[in-house]
Amino acid sequence: MSDLQVVLGFDMETDIGSWTPYYEGLQHGTPRIVDVLQRNDVPATFYFTGDSLVKHAEVGLAVRDAGYEIGAHTLFHETIGDSLYEIPGMLPVLPEEVPNRLRLCTELIEERTGVRPLSFRCPRLFGSTAVVNALEELGYVSDATYPMFYFREQLTPYRPSKNDWTKPGDLRIVELPNFANLALQSKDKYGRDMDQWPLYRTEGAEAMLRHIDSFAEYAKARGVTPFLCFYFHPWEFYQMPQGDIRSSEGVVRPDPFITKNCGEYAVEQLDILIQALKDRGAEFLEARAAATRW
Repeated sequence: MSDLQVVLGFDMETDIGSWTPYYEGLQHGTPRIVDVLQRNDVPATFYFTGDSLVKHAEVGLAVRDAGYEIGAHTLFHETIGDSLYEIPGMLPVLPEEVPNRLRLCTELIEERTGVRPLSFRCPRLFGSTAVVNALEELGYVSDATYPMFYFREQLTPYRPSKNDWTKPGDLRIVELPNFANLALQSKDKYGRDMDQWPLYRTEGAEAMLRHIDSFAEYAKARGVTPFLCFYFHPWEFYQMPQGDIRSSEGVVRPDPFITKNCGEYAVEQLDILIQALKDRGAEFLEARAAATRW
């Protein structure tokens, strides 16, 4: 096993998360992602919402045909787990709704791509015990939802408990913690400044790498192999609108960092990041392979 394990995950959703109904990034950003991955000869997992494949199945088929893992990301990018912090209008679905939603999402992705997904990630990393148990029943092997910045306990993949998904247990599914720099002294109530998205494009790959090196030392000092699970989005690799986003019922104004440097700069920085990780001896894995490894 390498001294540094890396999972690259791309959450295939509407532009700017749930703040628009558009799929410009999905259509135009995905080919740019695939180009970077192929140029660097590294695997990755693409987590599709069911809706994205209803509207653009050709993107899922292109990702599949390029040899990358097809994963799931709910039906519509809805909040399916427990909220970590409040977002207006983003209330979670009821726990009793979770199994059916995940079943429908899984079946839809399989119908549109011919691939039954084995890897999952909750939007915004808002997971729950109900989600993990439902994924277990559906035969998923990995869930890349655990927000390291928030819970700050699990540093490496683990099999979760059926009673508390944030604790080790004896389920078959493997939880993949999302990378956060726990060596950093957080100034945020929820620890979000420890989470490294979207630092690679807001401050550049070199800034991200400083945090990676810091976390690697933090993990090694605790006797564990550094594990880095990343989440990106196809809309980050295509120019996004700046400022107000108008809809039929009003206007949304995302914080400027959300869309800063989307497009060509993000493509360049992803390429730099991957090359630097390879120089550090990183082993790149699909989510399902990471679950098997750990």
